[in-house]
Amino acid sequence: MRTMWKGAISFGLVNVPIKLYTATEASDVKFNYLHARCQTPIKYEKRCPTCDEVVSPEDIVRGFEYEKGKYVIMTEEDLAGIAIEQTKSIDILDFVDLSQIDPIYYSKTYFVTPGDGGQKAYALLRKAMQDTGKIAIAKVVIRSKQHLAAVRVYENCLALETMFFPAEIRTPTALPELNYEAKLSDSELQMATNLINNLAAEFNPDKYTDDYRKALLEVIESKLEGTAVSEVATKPETGKVIDLMEALRASIKLAQDEKGMNLPSDTPSPNVRPTRTDPETTPRRRRVVSG
Repeated sequence: MRTMWKGAISFGLVNVPIKLYTATEASDVKFNYLHARCQTPIKYEKRCPTCDEVVSPEDIVRGFEYEKGKYVIMTEEDLAGIAIEQTKSIDILDFVDLSQIDPIYYSKTYFVTPGDGGQKAYALLRKAMQDTGKIAIAKVVIRSKQHLAAVRVYENCLALETMFFPAEIRTPTALPELNYEAKLSDSELQMATNLINNLAAEFNPDKYTDDYRKALLEVIESKLEGTAVSEVATKPETGKVIDLMEALRASIKLAQDEKGMNLPSDTPSPNVRPTRTDPETTPRRRRVVSG
């Protein structure tokens, strides 16, 4: 992996030289856009609609739109003149419990490794955080943007999670779809709770796979080999639930059957067939279409 940032972690009077490495990568299947007639990749140009000409990179400036169609021009000198202290330092502000942070704040993950001469201080910080069970809240500037960040122990290293500032988090209170009240009976709530308990399991990330990506690669491979393209049947859309209690009973029975459990004797036998399927056990129905 390539180092994408070098600096130091600063807490108290201690500075730990460190390096950052990107910890995640998207596994999207990427496509190029081609001209259908000749299959030539489409060329994207930065063109000025007023001058009707292609604009070169050196003729492009940054502009902040303060009114519709009106801009304040920001030069490189303007940006360089913005003083942000410790631009190469991860400044720890507080140590908190991980459970106190809602996942909505997290943005991107980086691995943190010791820099030259920082091995002992790095190991000390990692061990102290591991023993106390705390994570660090810090500020850091990456690529000319200041981030809130969380530094935590991950396996045998430290990981840095860039975070959104509170002002960047939207609130759901203004969503009109949430402006209603539902009357829930005790029996419905109990059944829903039972369903959740029957579907509860230990988190094992290895069991979750990108089924769409896998199917897409199969189609691409079939096209390369010149064979017929198979279509994977999609899960049918469920209609409106007529009897919520019956659907809950059926879902609980399905979950218990999958775990080899028996329904309690006082639980009525469901009369509706659940729509939940397990992608690991459900047969994949295919039909051949012309390639």
